[in-house]
Amino acid sequence: MNSIKEDYFEDHLEDNATIIKPNEGEKLDLNSISITFKVTSEMSKDQLGVYEISLPPMSIGAKLHYHRFMDETFIVNQGILTIQAANKEYQAAPGSVAYIPKFTPHGFKNDTNETVKLTLIFNPSQKREGFFRGLKDTLSEVPINAEKYLKLYNKYDSFPVDTSNMIPIRE
Repeated sequence: MNSIKEDYFEDHLEDNATIIKPNEGEKLDLNSISITFKVTSEMSKDQLGVYEISLPPMSIGAKLHYHRFMDETFIVNQGILTIQAANKEYQAAPGSVAYIPKFTPHGFKNDTNETVKLTLIFNPSQKREGFFRGLKDTLSEVPINAEKYLKLYNKYDSFPVDTSNMIPIRE
């Protein structure tokens, strides 16, 4: 019998790095919000998702919701992002980092007259690109189908705190 002996003392090194330059990555326009996929679930074997988000003035990224299986981190690159975490609101200036662990209700929006740019990180990524693509389709419908929106949310580990106020539009 010929067996392969595992080497417990040596690391097996690989060349699997990916460098994503500015303005690279798949871009998705969700009405007026722009999302660029930087590190995808496929690239990271579903461990990490990194996305650049551009929120135009007075737009809502997401209303109050939580995740059961992933953490979310916001890094503000430009403008002032309003982040709601539980029952508090924070004004996050450029350079701010907001870490939102699973089971923490949160939402985010741009309450200013300037565009906000941020980096959004999901860990693990939970195939978040499918969520963003589905969100584009769902939010493009008139009227928006709340049942379909909730089904998409739940499939991708997002759970609105208030299902009667979950669609990310200003009223």
